[in-house]
Amino acid sequence: MTTHAPHASHTVTLPASLDEAVAALTAMPAAVPVAGGTDLMAAVNAGLLRPAGLVGLGRISEIRGWQYLDGHALLGAGLTLARMGRPDFAALIPGLAAAARAAGPPQIRNAGTLGGNIVSSAPTGDTLPVLAALEATLVIAGPGGGRREIPVSHLLAGREMLQPGELVGFVRVPLLHAPQAFLKATARTGPGRATASVALVLDPARRGVRCAVGAVAAMPLRPLEAEQWVASIIDWDGERGLVPEALTAFGDYVAAACIPDPAPPEDGSEPTALPPAALHLRRTVAALARRALGRALS
Repeated sequence: MTTHAPHASHTVTLPASLDEAVAALTAMPAAVPVAGGTDLMAAVNAGLLRPAGLVGLGRISEIRGWQYLDGHALLGAGLTLARMGRPDFAALIPGLAAAARAAGPPQIRNAGTLGGNIVSSAPTGDTLPVLAALEATLVIAGPGGGRREIPVSHLLAGREMLQPGELVGFVRVPLLHAPQAFLKATARTGPGRATASVALVLDPARRGVRCAVGAVAAMPLRPLEAEQWVASIIDWDGERGLVPEALTAFGDYVAAACIPDPAPPEDGSEPTALPPAALHLRRTVAALARRALGRALS
């Protein structure tokens, strides 16, 4: 269905299926898809975006739920943050549920969607570090009923971009059946944008630890060496607990990897120190990573 607002040049299309939405975007290359609109309307209100048309995704029921598939959860891109925060979803993917609950006030969680969080790719997007740590895969719907899959990290890093007419339809997440944690720091008390966030998941089947740090860079950062080190000292067949010194060392390892010291000058002079704001951010990341690992192992 296409409606034209009186005395306006904007076209609003309300497709009933994912393929109809793709067809609408293919027919109107200048149109913008919209689900919850939390990021889109902020850009419009700030004068940063003037879409020639909108393709509303709110009527597409196939992307508003989830299903199980070969040891994975196939999450619809239209899942709201509020829905992901509920207990049944938290039992499935606890880290993603925790991020959804921390995403902001109720009005934001009720409208904002998983797909919107991904496509907007804001550095402070709360679900993004969890998806990076889970090594989630995006199912992209394209013209002619086409489907392709890309790692979420490729889209966030700009290595693979959405082509004209394409939409994120689903997110494939492995079900690890193991503890997960998400923590974030904000500049004020209560819901707010993250100044730093940490997602941590355990993968007992592979005897691995996966960690991603959000909000400190343009995309979530994976401290791979820190992951490998801490995984090597965990007793996977026993209690899995670590002494406080090991938790602290892990936090420092993660923070130093994500907020490194300045490179030494080429002229051999004394290296410059991190500015106070960066040092404070590094301490924040270290504390979040230490606590997240402690919670996952407890």
